[in-house]
Amino acid sequence: MKDIYQVIDTVLISEKATLLQEENNEYVFKVDRNANKLEIKRAIEQLFGKKVETVRTMNCSGKKKRERRSDAGRTANWKKAIVRLKEGETLDLV
Repeated sequence: MKDIYQVIDTVLISEKATLLQEENNEYVFKVDRNANKLEIKRAIEQLFGKKVETVRTMNCSGKKKRERRSDAGRTANWKKAIVRLKEGETLDLV
């Protein structure tokens, strides 16, 4: 089992993430690429002391980057987790 501080990388705050938070009580996190849903759920529950209802994950591809040269590089691939908390639970992230 991984350390909970290695599973959760950052909290993603964007327009879509804020909309999910307000409407569905869902929070978006950038997580370790090798973490599974059970590890993510355990990490959120231990870090924040809240009960998690569901976890959805998606692998995001790195973007192509090119800086005035013919050979293109890429940013790193990463994993996103959308975590829904139980009814009545909230996170104060900001």
